[in-house]
Amino acid sequence: MTVRLLIIATLALLIVLWHLGSGGQSWSLIPQSTLDYYILEQIRAPRLMLALLNGVALGVAGSVLQLLLRNPLAEPGITGIAGGAAVATVVTLYWGAVSPVVWWLPFIGMAGGLITLALLWVFAGSQPRGIRIILVGVALAAISGALIAVVLNLAPNPFAFQEWALWLMGSVANRGWAYVWLMIPAVVFAIALLVSQRSYLQAQVFDEVTVETLGFHEGRSKFLLLLAVALLVSASVVTAGIIGFIGLVAPHVVRLLGVNRPLPLVIFSGIVGGVLLVAVDALVKSMDTRVELQLGVVIALLGAPWLLVLLTKQESRDA
Repeated sequence: MTVRLLIIATLALLIVLWHLGSGGQSWSLIPQSTLDYYILEQIRAPRLMLALLNGVALGVAGSVLQLLLRNPLAEPGITGIAGGAAVATVVTLYWGAVSPVVWWLPFIGMAGGLITLALLWVFAGSQPRGIRIILVGVALAAISGALIAVVLNLAPNPFAFQEWALWLMGSVANRGWAYVWLMIPAVVFAIALLVSQRSYLQAQVFDEVTVETLGFHEGRSKFLLLLAVALLVSASVVTAGIIGFIGLVAPHVVRLLGVNRPLPLVIFSGIVGGVLLVAVDALVKSMDTRVELQLGVVIALLGAPWLLVLLTKQESRDA
């Protein structure tokens, strides 16, 4: 395990250096002029931090959901929370209630995610089980997707449609330090919630019936865990748009490394999620395309085949 951790740490460091140095005509890490220093400090560094934070948030959220729902194919999008945050943001922009660059717009997105969490909790019941949470989440995600499609169809002009569509595809490009400072409190508070429920998380190695006999306040613990997931996912959506598959892939990569206990799984899923997202964003920056590809699109192209592989392996095990 120690050797594996050293390999991961070395690989992560190389990916970070690759990300910081890419983006120009050639790879360069050491600033040669005042302009180069400004680009490194105000453009590349915040983009790196935002990609890292988003990866950590999605990796942690995905691992918590897989433990809580006892479903290895669960990921943040399955709860509908990401869609709820996106709906709130797009609708607000459509009605012109705020400017696209106003500093408190992300809080509207977070409010949308939390409202979706409240709806999820109401429809799932006071003592929700994994399968019911999944079914309600899928329904809410479908409704959110339909509402977003309606708003995009009613876009006041083609430029607004393009701007919203690109945002929904997910990207950490053209983001400054303000987005990083905005996301940090949500991530810290969510992690604090997870730490407060660490004993309940550890108990997820047992089946739901056994956990109910261990003296936990089931309803409260599940709600706090889902609240942490809602904060992480909403913060990711409002700062980078909708980025899928990281929350699905990261926990499985950690399991392939031999980590299966709940708490280490959550911690390492956050680390792996951050490294994965930074790596994919570095790849996006390095690709020689006329227009930079959206981060969410590239991750979907890489993550969808992984999902098919997981489904195939699960079918083989069940056979």
